[in-house]
Amino acid sequence: MKPLFSILITLWVSLINMIQDYDNLRNNMVHMQLEARDISHQPTLEAMRKVERHLFVPSQYQRRAYEDNPLPIGYNQTISQPYIVASMTQLLEPNKDDCVLEIGTGSGYQAAVLAEIVKEVYTIEIVKDLGERTKKLMHTLGYNNVTVIIGDGYKGFEAKAPFDAIIVTAASKEIPPPLIKQLKEGGKMIIPVGSPSEVQTLILLQKRNGKITKTKLIQVRFVPLTRSRENKNS
Repeated sequence: MKPLFSILITLWVSLINMIQDYDNLRNNMVHMQLEARDISHQPTLEAMRKVERHLFVPSQYQRRAYEDNPLPIGYNQTISQPYIVASMTQLLEPNKDDCVLEIGTGSGYQAAVLAEIVKEVYTIEIVKDLGERTKKLMHTLGYNNVTVIIGDGYKGFEAKAPFDAIIVTAASKEIPPPLIKQLKEGGKMIIPVGSPSEVQTLILLQKRNGKITKTKLIQVRFVPLTRSRENKNS
């Protein structure tokens, strides 16, 4: 039987090697999947290098966390592929003093990426168990500038409006009017619009002089934006 000290040293070396392996995978992800395409916003690239995506997926998928595809996170939800997360972040052009609203917390990965760039992130998740799980993860990882709210994201979060930017990470058949109202003058919102059963269109909105301009971007696939039963008809 090996002495306890030897076992601890072996475990420590294995842990260090695993951390270095994930660091390499993450750096390769940024270089090959983001920089090699059209992601050039430096704060976004730095955040994607820093946030450990493997910590936001179930253990059985951690070795695949830096692949260029979405992964299941339970509760019929997914974590978006790294490129989509980076692209949506870059399109918002977030700044260090911004307050951002996210609709569809999911794993918390998008919120964590934003939290590395902006002052505050408010993120809403309708699936209670998933939201509570992510809330604990944010606390564990030290993202004290992220507030996870359990609720209906369609209504936004009036208490902290207006927001410098709003990001919706679930597909909606329409652009929720409350979100447009809660967007600050000069602010940007990005949202996938279309039927959940079909390919959706990613749309970028900007509020100027009280008016909204819309730009259609790429085709995407997101899980549907769901609503609480009591709010479906409101």
